[in-house]
Amino acid sequence: MKKLYTLMAVIVLISPAYAQQEAEQLLKAIVKVKSTVPDEARTAGILGTAREGNGVLIDSDGHILTIGYLILEAAGIEVVDQEGQKIPARYIGYDHKTGFGLIQADKTLNITPIELGQSSDIKAGDPVLVIGHGGVDSVQGVRVVSRGEFTGYWEYLLDNAIYTTPPYADYGGAALIGRNGKLLGIGSIFTRKTVADLGAVPCNMFVPIDLLRPILSRLIATGSSGQPPQPWLGLQIDEVHGRLFVLRVTSGGPAEKAGLESGDIILKVDKKALGGLADFYRKVWALGNAGVEVPVSVLQGIEIRDIVVRSGDRDQYFSINPSK
Repeated sequence: MKKLYTLMAVIVLISPAYAQQEAEQLLKAIVKVKSTVPDEARTAGILGTAREGNGVLIDSDGHILTIGYLILEAAGIEVVDQEGQKIPARYIGYDHKTGFGLIQADKTLNITPIELGQSSDIKAGDPVLVIGHGGVDSVQGVRVVSRGEFTGYWEYLLDNAIYTTPPYADYGGAALIGRNGKLLGIGSIFTRKTVADLGAVPCNMFVPIDLLRPILSRLIATGSSGQPPQPWLGLQIDEVHGRLFVLRVTSGGPAEKAGLESGDIILKVDKKALGGLADFYRKVWALGNAGVEVPVSVLQGIEIRDIVVRSGDRDQYFSINPSK
C-alpha cells in the first residue's frame, strides 16, 4: 500500500495527467551504476576503487547517462536494473567540461528510455523530482533553489547549474525530472548555496541536460565531445575571501612541473588581477587550448614569483578508459 501511495505521489508531482504505467516505466529507466577502478589509477586515492551511483537510460540502444566521476578510469562497469539483475556495461565516453559520463549496457534492457527535457525552462522555485535507483522508495520531491554559476576546485565551471533542496543522499548520477516526466539534469554533488533571506542552504547541484544535446552524438561516436581540450594545470584551489589558495598540486601535472606548491596564493594570470576562482578559470581558458603557456603570479611564503605553466590535456593525463 505504501508503494502505491508513493507511486501516486510521483504521478501527481510530475503531472496529474501522467498515467500510472508511465510513472512505473520512468522508475525502471533509472539503474544503479557500479564500477571498479584499478588501485594504480590516478583517481583511486580521491574517488576510490569501488564506485556506485545512478544512471539514466536515454535511448533504445542501451546508452545510459551518468555523472563522469563514477566511470573515470574504470576497468569494469555493470548496471543493476529495478529487478536486481546485474548487467555488464561498457564505457562509451566522458566529458570533463560538463561532467557527463556515458556507458552502454551489453544487452537489451526492454525498458522505455527517459526523454531529454529542456532544462532552460526551469527556474528557482519550480517543483521537480529527484529519482535514483530503487523504485518508488528512491523518489524525492524537491524545489529548484537557484540557477547559476558553479565553480569546482578541480578546474571545473558551469555557467547555469541547477541547485535543488532538500538534498538527496544518493545524488551521484541521479535523475532530475520535470513535471512532464522528462530528464532535466544529472546529479553531481552535495553543496551549499547562499540564498537571499535564507543564508547557506544545503542542496545538490545538477548538471543541466541542455549541455548534453550539442555533444551527445560525438560522445557516442568518439568517446569525447569533439571540442578542443581546455588548458589543464593540475591544481585544486579554494577561494577564501577572494583569495585563491592552492590546496593540492597534482603529482606529475603541469603546475607541479612548473614549481607551484600547496599553500601558494594565486594572484594574477597573464599579469591580470583575478576576481575569484571562476574568473581565474576563464582567464586561463581564454589563453588558448591545452598546451598553451599560462603565466601566473603567485605568493610563495613571503615572495611573489612569476611562473609560466605549460598547460596539459587533462584527458591525456588520466587513463579515461583503461579497459580499452
